[in-house]
Order: sequence, then C-alpha cells, then structure tokens
Amino acid sequence: MSHNKQTFIKDIQYYKFCSYGFLKNLRFFEPFLFLFFLGKGLNFLQIGVLYSIREIITNISEIPTGIIADTIGRRKSMISAFISYIISFIIFYFSANYLILIVAILFFSFGEAFRTGTHKAMILEYLNIKNWQNQKVYYYGHTRSYSQIGSALSAIIAAIIVFISDNYNSIFLFSIIPYFLDLILMISYPKELDGKININNKSIKSVFKLTILEFIKSFKDISIIKAISNQAVFSGFFKTIKDYLQPILKTFALSLPLLMYIDNKQRTSIIIGIVYFIIYILTSISARNSGRITALFKKIHKPINITLILGLITALLIGIFINFNMLISSIILFLLLFLIENIRKPMGVAYVSDIINQNILATILSAQSQVKTLIAAICAPILGLLADKFGIGIGLIIISSLLLIISPLIIIKENKLKNTL
Repeated sequence: MSHNKQTFIKDIQYYKFCSYGFLKNLRFFEPFLFLFFLGKGLNFLQIGVLYSIREIITNISEIPTGIIADTIGRRKSMISAFISYIISFIIFYFSANYLILIVAILFFSFGEAFRTGTHKAMILEYLNIKNWQNQKVYYYGHTRSYSQIGSALSAIIAAIIVFISDNYNSIFLFSIIPYFLDLILMISYPKELDGKININNKSIKSVFKLTILEFIKSFKDISIIKAISNQAVFSGFFKTIKDYLQPILKTFALSLPLLMYIDNKQRTSIIIGIVYFIIYILTSISARNSGRITALFKKIHKPINITLILGLITALLIGIFINFNMLISSIILFLLLFLIENIRKPMGVAYVSDIINQNILATILSAQSQVKTLIAAICAPILGLLADKFGIGIGLIIISSLLLIISPLIIIKENKLKNTL
C-alpha cells in the first residue's frame, strides 16, 4: 500500500473530524491533574492506584464497548462517552476525599472505553466510503494535529483558569463546555459512519457472535498481536509517565528567581501553561508530518520500530537526568517523548488497519487500546511505589530498562496481509 502522496479532499466531514479532536483535547484538567491529586494530599502510590483503576476499568469495558460500537452504531457509543465524561467532571469538581475521586475516575473510565478506537474506526470507515484508503497516515495525522492544537490552547486556558481562581478544582467545571459541544457534534455525524453491521438486519446475538468470531480469528495471527503490542506497549508506558512532567515543572518553577512576588500555585501555572503550550504546538506539527516521515521509509514497519526503541531510550535518559537534578535537560527530553508518541500514532493506526477485516475495526482498535491500558495499569502503581521509595528518577530508570529488555519481542515485520482475514 502506498502512503506516499496526499490526495484527499477537505470536505465538511473532514472539518467535523478535526473539530472533534480539537474539542476533545480541551481537557483543561490535564496539565494539572497530577498536581490536583498531590494538592489533595495523595502520595505517588495513591495517584498510581487511581491511574491504575482508570486503566483497569477502561480495560474491562473496552472490548464490550468496541463490540457495541460495531453492532448498535458508533455514533451512539460516542454520545454515551461524552455523557459519562461530563458526569465525571462534575464529581471531580465536588470531590472531597479519596473515595469520591475513585467514583469520578470510574465515570471517566467509562467515557474512555466508549470513545477509544470508535472514532478512529469512523474515520477509517469514511476513507473506505470515499476510496481514500491509501491516505490513512496523512488523513489521521491531519485530524490528530487539530487535537494537538486543542491541547496547546487548552494548556494556556487552563493556566489562566488556575492563575485567576488559584485552585485546581475549577478546571473540571470549565472542561464541561467543550465536551458538551462535542456531544452535539457527534449527533450531527452521518449515519453511514456507524459501520456496515446494522442491528436492524440481524439479531443482537448473531451480530455479537459474528464480531467475536472475527475478533478471535484475527488474534490467531502473530503479526496482528505484534502490531497491536508494538503500538500499545509504548503508548501505555507513555500514558503512565507523561504526567510526571508536572511535579518536575513545579520544582523548576519554584527554583526560578523570577516571579517571586506571586503565589507558588500561580508561578507553577505560568510555567506549566507555557511548557505544555510549546509541547502541544510541536506535537501538532509532528502528527501532521507523520505521513511525510513515513514516506522517507520504503516500508512502514521500520519507522514504527525505530521510534519504539528511541522512545524507551529517551525515557531512560529522563530518569537519569531527574536523578541528577538536571531539570531543564529532563524537561527537553519529555518534550521529545511527546513528539515520538505523536509521530508513532498515525503510523500504527495505518499499519493495523491494513492487516485486519474492516467490519471489526472498532473492536480491534479497542483491543489495541485495551493492551495499552493494561500496560498503563501495571506500570502506574509500580512507578508510584518506586517514586515514593527511591524518587521519580530511579523509578523511571527501572521501568524504562525493563521495557527495553522486552522490546525485541514486539518488533514488527513487513506487512504482507491485505485485509484477507
């Protein structure tokens, strides 16, 4: 399959896909989530356990929700996701203790489960309808770049909210607005994006049976298992460690001789807002250029493998720099890690979608997401425990080293399958 030239047309649906990503990434809580938890008096292990609960619940719910998306329609699945997110934001805003935080995380997890994989499947369904299958890397890279622009803007708005309100709770209240707009956007999506399997034509039982059989058949192929694992292991690891940038930025902000006249939380908000804004502008550019980077290689599996190893080495170096209190170097490498993840994602989606049956795309992409959440669920409390005991730096060194050791098991080979399953 050629991924060498961009030929798709930017129609109304293209802009709807881009708007979805933009609004979905106006997660004002995200640059401050770790600090929000630390502010509630939690230690790294307790935060790790919360992250793990989020990943496990998402994990348990993902394959059923992926199947539901493929059977009753992807749009209904997306609408359910945004309702669940909005409930979680309200609970976070009013949260007073650890138990209430767990309830908020549960609703957030259901939102994640209904959403992940489903929207990607809608995009790929649209490319099939338009006969633009060879445009996967470019198209998904473009839509993802709008997500990153949303994140960049989100970081600045979140910093302003924290600066003015001088508390982290209010960011959850403001996050409801873009998510309500995304809910309305989902209702406007065309029916054809629900996929080929339609609940009106067959009974629920037979549809579920067909989807599960297709799913099992797909997983009998080692290349599919490796393709899913390659993407999922790095993404899961990245998801676990990316928020550790926040306490590093806080330490850095408080060590600066600048802005001494303002409150510590406000100083931190300014530095976090600026750094996250830069990160997301650069990740937006990297996602948009994922297709061009892929085109530099004759085979798509090569850049996927290279970025896997490069990413794990970068994480190892971050741990070393943090351990030696080289904060600026560790922040710069964190930025590189964000870029690697955003270059990898469109490549991975294109590679996986090339080798599986289109009818079960949402299910398989949700399965990939499930492996990612499983990795994150395992890593989060372990890293939290190590960070409490030995410091963040040592924790990162240990986990990165372990993943580098197992990485040869998930190196992928050239794709020779073409939706033959």
